Amino acid sequence: MHASDYLIHLCMTLFLIFGVYQFYFWCQRQRLRPVLQFSTKVDDLIPFWPVWAWVYSFLYYPAIVYLNWVVGSPRHFNHLAMSFFILLGMQMAFFLFFPVETPEHWRNLALGEGFSRRFLRYVQKFDAPSNCFPSMHVSVAMLTALHASARLGPGAFAFPVLIAISCLFTKQHYLVDLPFGAVIGWAAFKAFLWMGGATA
Repeated sequence: MHASDYLIHLCMTLFLIFGVYQFYFWCQRQRLRPVLQFSTKVDDLIPFWPVWAWVYSFLYYPAIVYLNWVVGSPRHFNHLAMSFFILLGMQMAFFLFFPVETPEHWRNLALGEGFSRRFLRYVQKFDAPSNCFPSMHVSVAMLTALHASARLGPGAFAFPVLIAISCLFTKQHYLVDLPFGAVIGWAAFKAFLWMGGATA
């Protein structure tokens, strides 16, 4: 590919990242069904470590942008982008028809002093407690890792593992949100393969 192809793909990637969030926020404002809360003893045992807010927020975007250097052609990029649209559709279906939110006392853990706590409170201003199940962070991280593994090998899966840990230690998600997020990320990658994306 030419340098102009990479530049175009990078611009489109940034547009898709920030454009997709508008659908995420839109789902937060809809109440098609009563919002649920999960409650398990395992979740209560997981400690709150606000420093993981930096992993939760900042590891995400460089890893996604890296995929621009994985694609081998504009057609490959189109198929890859379509897999993320498919994933978004699955996420929105869950958020609208099976809405789950974290309890308020989890959010209150971010109150208090410390740079990490202040940063997490800033994140929470935009990220409402709803849209929990399945984890969007983990599903996107899993799909990203599956695409990147062709270049990086098994090491690519350190990304979804770190994101999953950050989801728990920031109390942004229940434990059950994570495997279901990974599954729909995997399903979106299977759709990519079915479309012939691997040979694009």
